[in-house]
Amino acid sequence: MDQKPTTIKEIAQRLNVSISTVSRALHNHPSIGLRTKMQVQKLAEELHYEPNQAAISFKQGKTMTLGVILPSLGEEFFSIAINGIEDVATENKYTVLIGQSHDNTEREAQIVDTMRRHRVDGLVVSLAKTTKSYEHFEQLKKYNIPIVFFDRVPDNKDAFSVSCNLHNSSVELVDWLVSKGHKRIGFIKGPDAIVHSGQRLSGYYEGLKKHNIKPDAALVVTTDLSSAKTNDAMHKLLALKNHPDAVMAFNDYVALDAIKYTKSKGLKVNKDIVFVSYANLPITSYMDNPPIASVEQFPYQQAEKATAILLQIISSGAASESIPHKILLESKVIVNRQ
Repeated sequence: MDQKPTTIKEIAQRLNVSISTVSRALHNHPSIGLRTKMQVQKLAEELHYEPNQAAISFKQGKTMTLGVILPSLGEEFFSIAINGIEDVATENKYTVLIGQSHDNTEREAQIVDTMRRHRVDGLVVSLAKTTKSYEHFEQLKKYNIPIVFFDRVPDNKDAFSVSCNLHNSSVELVDWLVSKGHKRIGFIKGPDAIVHSGQRLSGYYEGLKKHNIKPDAALVVTTDLSSAKTNDAMHKLLALKNHPDAVMAFNDYVALDAIKYTKSKGLKVNKDIVFVSYANLPITSYMDNPPIASVEQFPYQQAEKATAILLQIISSGAASESIPHKILLESKVIVNRQ
């Protein structure tokens, strides 16, 4: 039978002193004499006393817990990101609760409500690909639970967020492809609900304009990030009478699906068609036919910065002028190691 945890009341009864005296002695309060303090602390150690964290949290108005909501830890990008979150949280003596939306808005909303009921002090969030309304996040304002978004961020000027400049990196990808002699460049776009889908696309168009390449609507196709829809998108590109000699994919996972489909059609990857993408996931370096270039989006740094900002808000309040609402990190095109 498990032994019940020792309480301050039990220590007080054994020493025949008041509960307040025990509490002060355990906190080294100067009003408590040295002898009493030593007696209390010695007995507390013998009885394996541990402070009641719930009571401490109630008194402080904090649970010292952060909620984290990510699309999926199965994606290497978010696995790397969670390390940044936990490192900052642990350094500041916070515990992290993690929920996965699996790119489903309803599930995301359920997790938000669960986090609220667990009284987290704040949330770090990367949005589900289907999230178009932010009402479930807006409701947290009533409970003074701040949120900082990263990577997949809302199109909301009042939201605190950390993300990468994917417009500029898209221009750089086009620059690099053109420098290698590619002018018929396809583009596999992600879901419209993801703000960065539009930023990637606008950079693609700006890059084409920069090199006096006329845009072709047939070269822009869309995926919902699933393998099936990516295959459909790649089928459309390969079915063109003059198919692209290069393809910019939404991210490395989309690129790998597109590469697999292209190989199944008998084409030579990165010879007949060159693939570039976003995320620069470490796992691609172990593959025979990875994207030939990819945009580094610094998931660890994004998540680390988002968590640091969240703790600033918790400490000083969202109204603090010293806390920036939008942080935009410069991404970087990494040419593949082939």
